[in-house]
Amino acid sequence: MTITRFVIPLLTASLLSAPVTLHAQAQTQAQPATEEMAPVEAIIDIQHVVSPGGIEAWLVQDNTIPFMAIEMWFDGGGSLDRPGARGATNLMMALLEEGTADMDAQAFATAQEGFAASFGFDTYRDEVAISARVLTQNRAEALALLREAMLAPSFEPSALERVRQQVISGIEFDLTDPDTISGLTFNALAYGDHPYATSLDGTVESVAALTRDDIVAAHRSALVRDRVSVGVAGDITPEELGPLLDDLLGDLPEADLPLPEQATFQAPGGIEVVDLAVPQSSVLFGNQGISRTDPDFFPYFVMNQILGAGGYRSRLNQEVREERGLTYGISTWTALSDYIAMHQGAFSSSNDLVAQAIEVVLAEWQDLSENGVTPAELEAAQRYMTGAYPLRFSGNASIAGTLAAMQADDMPIDYINTRNARVMEVTLDDIQRVAGRVIDPETLQFVVVGQPEGLEPSN
Repeated sequence: MTITRFVIPLLTASLLSAPVTLHAQAQTQAQPATEEMAPVEAIIDIQHVVSPGGIEAWLVQDNTIPFMAIEMWFDGGGSLDRPGARGATNLMMALLEEGTADMDAQAFATAQEGFAASFGFDTYRDEVAISARVLTQNRAEALALLREAMLAPSFEPSALERVRQQVISGIEFDLTDPDTISGLTFNALAYGDHPYATSLDGTVESVAALTRDDIVAAHRSALVRDRVSVGVAGDITPEELGPLLDDLLGDLPEADLPLPEQATFQAPGGIEVVDLAVPQSSVLFGNQGISRTDPDFFPYFVMNQILGAGGYRSRLNQEVREERGLTYGISTWTALSDYIAMHQGAFSSSNDLVAQAIEVVLAEWQDLSENGVTPAELEAAQRYMTGAYPLRFSGNASIAGTLAAMQADDMPIDYINTRNARVMEVTLDDIQRVAGRVIDPETLQFVVVGQPEGLEPSN
C-alpha cells in the first residue's frame, strides 16, 4: 500500500471575484505571480490499495460519516460494440438492475431500497461505469447485491423488451433534438468508420434487431477484470477494502476483445447545414485538439479556458453574447476521448443571427492564432482554474469518481498535487505556440442544424 498526500492550492474568495480586463493587445511576457496569488494548502490522502487477488484501487479514507462511495470504470465502453450490434453495450448496462438469476427486477429494487443503497450503471464512449453509495452498516449486503447484478444478470426477455422500447423511444426523441442532430452529424463527418462516428445508443433499427445473445456477448466483453479502474472514498480502511475488491470483482473474466484503434479527424472544415424547421439554429464546431499526454497539454488547457471555457469572462462569450447579443451563451471544451483529442464548442442562435455569430467565432479563432492572449487574460484564467479545482473534492461520490477517472486516463497518482503548479507555469509564449498548433480557422468544422438565413454550406 502506498500513501500519496495531495497538496491542493486554494485561493481566497476575494481573488476569485477580482475584475480583469479581457482581450487587450497580446504581450510577449507573462506577468509574474503576485504575493496575493500565493496558495493556501488543503490536504487529501490517497492510498494505493492492492487486494490479495491483485486488484488495484485508489482510496480516500474518511470515517467522519458511516458511508462509502465506490466507482468502477471499465475501459472499452460503447466502442466495443460488435459489427451489426450497435447499441448492445448501452442496452446491456441499462438491464443490469432489471434482475439477477435469483430475483426479478422488483425484488432487486426492493432489496436495494432496503439496504438504503444507490447503484448506477452508465455507458460512455470509452468506458462503462458502475457506482455504488452504501452505508457502512449495510455495506457487505449491499455490495453482495451489486455483485449479483454485475456477474449474474438475468437479461429476462420481458425486461429486455421493455428496456429496448425505452431506449428506442429515447433515440426517436433525440432525432428531433437539434443539439443531438448536430453531434451525430459532426461525428459522422469527423470519424469515418471508427466507432466514434455513430451513437453508442445505436439506431432504431440496430436496437430493434438486438438479440439476447448480443446482450450476453456485450456483458462478457464490457465487464472484465483486467480493464477496471476503481476509486473509493469514505468509511473503509485499506485492510477492509482489499478483500472487498476480490469479492466484488475477482470473478470477472479477462478481456476477450481488443480495444479500438486510434481515430483520425476526417472532417473537411467549413460549414455543414442540416435543414430542420426550428426557430433557432444549433451550432457545434470543432477540430482536432491536444491529448493529455502531450507536452503542450497544460498551455492548451489554459488557452481553452480563456477562449471559451471561462463562462461569462471567456473571449467568445464576451464577443458573441455580451458585445453583439447573438446568443444566450457559447462555450468551448477539450474533448479528451481515449482515441482522439478534440477541441469543440457550441452555441444556439436565432436563424437570422447565426451567420453573423459564426463570422465572429472565426474572427476570434483568427485573432487567437495570430496574437495569442494577454497577461490579464492569462492571470485571470490561472487564478480561476487553481482556485476552483478543490471544489471538485466536496464529497465521497465526487472523489471516488475522480479517482476512477484518473486511473482510466492513465494519470499519475500525484496529478492532483502537480496540476495547479503546472497551470501556473503556463506562459504567454506557451499559449502562442499552442494556438499555432490548434487554432486554425481553415480546419474548423461547423455543423448547423436549423434554417439559418444568409448562411451557405461550404461542404
